[in-house]
Amino acid sequence: MIKNFERRGVRIGRHNTLTVARIVDFGCYLDGGDDGEILMPAKYMDQGLKVGDEVRVFVYFDSEDRLVATTEKPLAEVGQVACLMCKEVASPGAFLDWGLVKDLLVPRREQRDTMVAGRKYVVYIFQDKMTGRIAATQWYAKHIDNLMPRYRVGDPAEALVTDFTPLGYNVVIDNAFSALIYNSDVFEPLNIGDRLTVYVTKVRDDDKIDVSPSPVGYAKVDGVAQKIVERLKLSNGELNVGDKSNPELIRDLFGCSKKSFKMAIGTLYRQGVIVITDRGIKLNNPA
Repeated sequence: MIKNFERRGVRIGRHNTLTVARIVDFGCYLDGGDDGEILMPAKYMDQGLKVGDEVRVFVYFDSEDRLVATTEKPLAEVGQVACLMCKEVASPGAFLDWGLVKDLLVPRREQRDTMVAGRKYVVYIFQDKMTGRIAATQWYAKHIDNLMPRYRVGDPAEALVTDFTPLGYNVVIDNAFSALIYNSDVFEPLNIGDRLTVYVTKVRDDDKIDVSPSPVGYAKVDGVAQKIVERLKLSNGELNVGDKSNPELIRDLFGCSKKSFKMAIGTLYRQGVIVITDRGIKLNNPA
């Protein structure tokens, strides 16, 4: 039985930097502080590893509830939201592949849907307060939005797509907050489980957050402007597209909104890179 897990010196279910305490035939023991020595099996040891060296390892419980260390990198850690594949369903619950030898359990009470082997599910990884064991839950919403968001407009965040709505895509950003990407801001299809960098466009009075895959305002002009220049070079330096062109045409050509396109060509014009004509745009000095 796992005891006193709240007082352990290592961060269970997370990465730790630990010191090699002693080396044995079947691996080495790492100094776990208050938790004593933690075994890292030989197959994870680098050649030349010696006592006193520091190693970065992931610490979790093996099938016999003993702390072990590995240099394998899991797909997600405790405190994170991830989209993981269900490998097997058994009486205790569903077992997910999270990149380690021991699969990750989603107990039946933590399943929102009846899980099926071979499908992917969005889950939150946590350490059970009663047993200390690491598990996952589909009820990830209760583990996020528990703090006041401190984002400003334009701030970047790492997002995981969790589901779709008529308005757009629901995402979890920085494993801590729910947010929405509006359909109008999406220029390439997104799928549940996709990870991407997004930028905060608005934090509402009720702390709801809107985000976009594109940087806010003129911060995104460089990327769009570069696409425009590259497309011009492929078209002999001239394109029959301008600020009066159809938004769908602009989206197809450059993967951006008409507003972003107009900002970009304005910047390129002021820089002397392009000339704006009655027919469209062309490079000022085509190579």
